[in-house]
Amino acid sequence: MTRSPTEIVLVPSADDHRIARLAAAAIALSLVDAAIPLPLPGVKPGLANIVTLLVLYRYGFGTAAWVTGLRIVAGGLLLGHLFSPGFFLSLSGGIMSLCMLALAQWLPPRWFGPVTLSVLAAFAHICGQLLLARLWLIPHDGVFMLAPIFFAAALFFGIINGLIVARLIGEAETTKAQHA
Repeated sequence: MTRSPTEIVLVPSADDHRIARLAAAAIALSLVDAAIPLPLPGVKPGLANIVTLLVLYRYGFGTAAWVTGLRIVAGGLLLGHLFSPGFFLSLSGGIMSLCMLALAQWLPPRWFGPVTLSVLAAFAHICGQLLLARLWLIPHDGVFMLAPIFFAAALFFGIINGLIVARLIGEAETTKAQHA
């Protein structure tokens, strides 16, 4: 088989395959999130953030950013929300959450473990969404009246997701120690 001179052949690396697998897991959890009925619109458990934190701990910030970006775009596409206000709210929350995690890398790990990072990321996510909603969708300060409800949900789900990540990291370290 001969190739034309304009043909580009992309060969995925092992890192590309890993990012794709991790993004697929995050996307699946995003779809589960969307299917969970909750009493208040916009409040979600953020299950995909479990994958993001695990990726951050195992592979670093760059891989976590790729997984988050792919999850947001593919989730928007699969849920039919791509380029809708919901997509941009998710994107703004994801960007703010990633910025918080980027800053949190410099904090002492002794006091800032998976639970604390999960809560910080959840708060940043809500801040990003509320700011975008205020600037674009609801140009009135009244949108911030919802902040206590959203921050309470972020605290609750941030703690739960962080505990899950801590447990998964602990189990992985135990398994690694047993095989060493």
